[in-house]
Amino acid sequence: MQVIIFEDEKTPRLSPLCDLKPVCDLVTGCHSLRARFIAAAAGKRELTWHLRRHIAPWFRENHPGAVVNDLVDDDLLLVNARLVCDGEVARLLAGAGVGAGEALVQNGSLLFARIGAGQLPFSGAEFPELFDGMALASSLKRVEVSGFRVLDNLWDPVALHPAMMREDGAALALGRIDGEVHPSAILVRPEAITVEKGAEVKAGAVLDASDGFIYIGAGAVVEPVALLMEKVFVAPGVRVKSGARIYSNVFVGGGAKAGGEIEDSIMEPFSNKQHDGFLGHSYISSWCNLGAGTDTSDLKNNYSQVSIETAHGKMATGQQFLGLLMGEHSKCSIGTRFNTGTVVGTSSNIFGNGMPAKYVPSFSWGDGNSGNGEYQADKAVETARRVMARRKVEMSAAYEAMLRTVAGESE
Repeated sequence: MQVIIFEDEKTPRLSPLCDLKPVCDLVTGCHSLRARFIAAAAGKRELTWHLRRHIAPWFRENHPGAVVNDLVDDDLLLVNARLVCDGEVARLLAGAGVGAGEALVQNGSLLFARIGAGQLPFSGAEFPELFDGMALASSLKRVEVSGFRVLDNLWDPVALHPAMMREDGAALALGRIDGEVHPSAILVRPEAITVEKGAEVKAGAVLDASDGFIYIGAGAVVEPVALLMEKVFVAPGVRVKSGARIYSNVFVGGGAKAGGEIEDSIMEPFSNKQHDGFLGHSYISSWCNLGAGTDTSDLKNNYSQVSIETAHGKMATGQQFLGLLMGEHSKCSIGTRFNTGTVVGTSSNIFGNGMPAKYVPSFSWGDGNSGNGEYQADKAVETARRVMARRKVEMSAAYEAMLRTVAGESE
C-alpha cells in the first residue's frame, strides 16, 4: 500500500505561511506536521508526497529519494497533509481503520481515503496542483468522523500551539544536562530541563521550568542574563540573545535568533528577532527579520475576538489573542508596530512612520497602505540570496524558481 500525504483544495487558506513550503511543514507545538507523520510511520510505512508543482522540485532536491507526485503502487491510502498526527492518525497510517473505497470526512475536508490508482480523478502521470478532496469523497463511501485536529485556517497553528506544546513536552526526554552550563546560571526544576550536548548556557541565564519544560538543542547558545520559562523549545543552532525574556509556549526553529520578549509564538528556522520588542501569539516564517524595537499587539483594547484580513477578505478568527502572521522572507524596519491580527505576505519589505495595514500583500514595498509600491521580483530574489548566504545556505535554482513563481502569483 502506498501512503500519499496530499495537499487539498483548502491548502490556499494557509497562504502566505505555506507559499514556499509544503503545508505539512507548518509548525505547531514542538514539531512540524511532516515531522509528526514521519515519526508515526517510522518502521511501518514509507510515506510519499503530493505537493504543489512550484514546491515539488525544491522538495525533491532537499529530500533525495523521496517519492513526490508519483504512483508506485495500485493500492493507495490518501492522507490529508493538514492533519496534526496523533495516536489515531498513526493507527490509520498503519493501514487499519480505512476500508477499500472509503472516504473519511470531517467538517467538509477529506482526511483519509483508501482507493485503487484507477479511481484517482485524473489520468496520466501528472498529479493535479491540488487534490479536490471533497469531489473525490463524493465518488466513495463517505464516513463522517470527528475529533481529528486539522489546520483549517491561517491562525490554527497559533491557536493549537499551547495544547501541542503541553503534549509534546510530555514526550520529550527531559532531565538531561549534557551541554555546558555556566556555574552562575540558574536552573529551576532541572528534571524538566534538557540541555543537549554541544549547547551552551552562559553566565546569569535563568531556565525556569517550574511551570512546564525547557529544551535546548545541540549547538544552541543561551547568552548571559537571558530568561526562559514555562514551556520553551529551542532547536539546534539557535541563539537566544542576552537579556531575552522567552516564556509561555515558544518554539524557536533551528538557526533562528531570538531576543526581546516572546510568548505563545512560533519562529521557524532561520527567522530573526534578536532585538528588544514584544512578539506574542504570532507565527514568523523562515528568513523573516524583525527590526529593532518591533512590537506586535496580540490583544484588542476591548478584549473582543480578533479578525484578520487576507487576500480572500476579512475573516473572524474566534481568538481573543492573535498577533502577527508573517510569510517567508518578509522584513520590517526598526520601531515597526503591528496591529492585532496582522497578516504579512511573502517577501514584503515593510517600513514607514505609521502602523502597517492589517493585511500586507506578498512582495509589497512600504507599509501595505494605499500608494505603496511592489517589491520587484529580481530585487527580492537577490536580497533573499544574500540573507540565506549569511547563514551559509545557498539559494539553489529550484528555490529561486519557487520564489519567482510566488512573485508572479502575487502580481
